[in-house]
Amino acid sequence: MYDIPREFDNVSRRLFVTSAARACLGVGLAPFLGHTLGTMALAAPREGRAKKAIYLFMSGGMSHLDTFDPKPGADSQGPTKSIKTSVTGVQLAEHLPKLASRMDRVALIRSMTSNQGAHAPGRYLAHTSYAPQSTIRHPALGSWVTNLLGQMNRRIPGNVVINGGSDHPGAGFMDLKYAPLPLGNPEAGLQNAKLLSGVSDKDFDRRLSLVARFGQQFFDRYPNKKVKGYGEMYADAVRLMRSDELKAFDVTQEDEQVRDRYGRNRFGQGCLLARRMIERDVRFVEVQFGGWDTHNENFTALADKVPLLDRALGALLDDLLQRGLLDETMVALTSEFGRSPKINESSGRDHHPAAFTALLAGGGVKGGLVYGTSDERGHNVDENEVTVADFNATLGFGLGLPLDKSVVSASGRPFKVANDGQPVTDVFA
Repeated sequence: MYDIPREFDNVSRRLFVTSAARACLGVGLAPFLGHTLGTMALAAPREGRAKKAIYLFMSGGMSHLDTFDPKPGADSQGPTKSIKTSVTGVQLAEHLPKLASRMDRVALIRSMTSNQGAHAPGRYLAHTSYAPQSTIRHPALGSWVTNLLGQMNRRIPGNVVINGGSDHPGAGFMDLKYAPLPLGNPEAGLQNAKLLSGVSDKDFDRRLSLVARFGQQFFDRYPNKKVKGYGEMYADAVRLMRSDELKAFDVTQEDEQVRDRYGRNRFGQGCLLARRMIERDVRFVEVQFGGWDTHNENFTALADKVPLLDRALGALLDDLLQRGLLDETMVALTSEFGRSPKINESSGRDHHPAAFTALLAGGGVKGGLVYGTSDERGHNVDENEVTVADFNATLGFGLGLPLDKSVVSASGRPFKVANDGQPVTDVFA
């Protein structure tokens, strides 16, 4: 028998849901990113010190040498100078003065390494712990977190991506309810969350009732988890629309001085929005910051770009600490790979997956710690290698996820939250 839900491709399903919402309900709230569905075979998670996470992803391949792992005096360093930090013996690049003064709150992993040297597969690996495969789409870390830990606030999505792109893995093979809510512009709030002009509450309720009746008939004929997932997605969307939690998405409600502290740019305001999400018990918030692909004029570009990162991250750590949220919120910063120690003819650095640096803070992480080292030029890992899967396992460990338990996809294949990565437990107090 011809299976309609199975034959819909992913893009068509999302377009169908969005169009139907606009036409039938008078609302265009964007559906969560979702793909094929799977069946769960889970055990209870252990208790983690961190309850939530903010994942800052530097898309494009951030230079470790010009940020968190400078090599003063080496020929690979170029014109970027180093500065002292609040931790004796630890230096950062000159464009990170705010983070340098807060080094006692963060841990650096200077021995990261990846086996993916191209952007798309590198980003996919960073988010999922798996290399891309044509036969399956793996869930991103935020979907694992909401799946295994559940939502803390039922009126607002437990998984949010800010400034993300269309290539985000989303929920992969998991149910739609675990997919992230995408927010393209942090200053625009949650788009299309209000009734269209001319649609009253009474009209809206009537249309909802009609859609529910039609949907039930369809579900009775095709009792498929995909169909059920869309019904749950609509219910969550309507619940959010009618909740005061919509205010959480509006950064303009913040004091102007607070907004200035984070920086009036998409990453800065994205970090501010992430803090607002964490305050309302969103489990996992990802903020992306693109443009780190500095094949040309690396030093000129980073002289402008790194201070934006420094300002936003410094403000975020301060706010989380002052509001009593840092101890229960793990902050992670990483990239798909680093940049080459060799400076090319265009004063740039090329892709370099062999060694780079990631950052952790909050959620029980030891402040002032440097774990692992790269060699004297920043070319290879010298000590305590940490793979991408290991890094994700470390986040999962801090959050209390059951790293050794498998989730079975619809195709019958078992997968783990961090593949076979091993957590770096030394970074925790």
